Amino acid sequence: MLRRTLITAAAGAVALPAWVKRVEAAQGEVGAKEIVIGQSAVLSGPLGPVLKGFAAGAEMAFEAANARGGVYGRKIKYIYFDDELKPDRTVANLKTLISEHNAFAFFGAIGTGNIAAAIPVLQEVNAPMIGSYAASDSVRAKGVGTVYFVRAGYGREAEHHVQHLTSIGINRIALAHLANPGGEEVLTAVRAAIKAKDPGSDLVEAVAVKLDGTNAAEAGATLAKSKAQAVVMFAAGAPVVEMIKSVQDGGGRQIFYGMSTVAGDVVMKALGDRLRSGLAVSQVVPYPWSESDPVAREFRQRSTKTNLPVSYYTYEGYVNGLVLVEGLRRAGKTPTRANLHTAMQSFKAKVGGMDLDFTGGSTAGSKLVEMVHVRGDGRYVR
Repeated sequence: MLRRTLITAAAGAVALPAWVKRVEAAQGEVGAKEIVIGQSAVLSGPLGPVLKGFAAGAEMAFEAANARGGVYGRKIKYIYFDDELKPDRTVANLKTLISEHNAFAFFGAIGTGNIAAAIPVLQEVNAPMIGSYAASDSVRAKGVGTVYFVRAGYGREAEHHVQHLTSIGINRIALAHLANPGGEEVLTAVRAAIKAKDPGSDLVEAVAVKLDGTNAAEAGATLAKSKAQAVVMFAAGAPVVEMIKSVQDGGGRQIFYGMSTVAGDVVMKALGDRLRSGLAVSQVVPYPWSESDPVAREFRQRSTKTNLPVSYYTYEGYVNGLVLVEGLRRAGKTPTRANLHTAMQSFKAKVGGMDLDFTGGSTAGSKLVEMVHVRGDGRYVR
């Protein structure tokens, strides 16, 4: 069994330890019997269900590795803290994981501000972070050599949406983006992609949606009045549903496209017949229901045994977990953090149906982006 520990934000914040083990932790040594992998991510609030699924997928990959004897005989111990998407909490959690729990490496952070805050802490002790769920392209660039992102960046997703829409004759595009620095970068990226197609064009409308959804109805009303043919959404959680309802209640007839932050299955199940025009979502990991990919088949088999729902975000966690395990294996029988960095910076392989290449200072191992449709019952169709 995987030695996994979940510590809530409150528990993790009870007694932030002094940074007393900094020198020892910086040596990056692992124990004789286990390798501690730490994670600080939002596991509560609107994004909680998605990130819990992501973590559960990773846990399944670590359990599979442990069942085979671990990594050169060492079992993976997975400890994760809830940071409530607060950067200061992320910093506190990472320091706790290093000084109190002897975390060797890190996994699966989320959020532009959170990852930006984490980078200096990781660099101070030379600790790698492998596999993260969301971060702006500018933060990815700052994290090169420290954070190894598996999924393609938001800029690439933005280009893919514009390319797809313009190729089917849709030129009047609106954007609903998160009201945070990552959202502003996506806004810039979408505008740049539109202007690359036609220098005289721009977004028809752009609205910023708060993560807690308090202005989702207002944003939807603005979009309903726009002359956009399609709305691209860089948002997450319940606010997406509320915004679409508001667009429709305001008489809007736009079609909706989601970036990978949008849990399309959840949105379609919540809206049902209200979203007759359907929903298309860009995905950055391969199709989890593939019959031809052996990794996807194994993932589904393991998911059935553990009652883990099969979804893009659970599969993304699983694939990211496989990448971490392979990185640890390549770091050698006596791994150090320096060895793990070296292994990741020379990493070129196909994992879970994804062609990965972390060489050359890449900000992402994968370039994969594909558009899939979500049916009324929440099922994805390629």
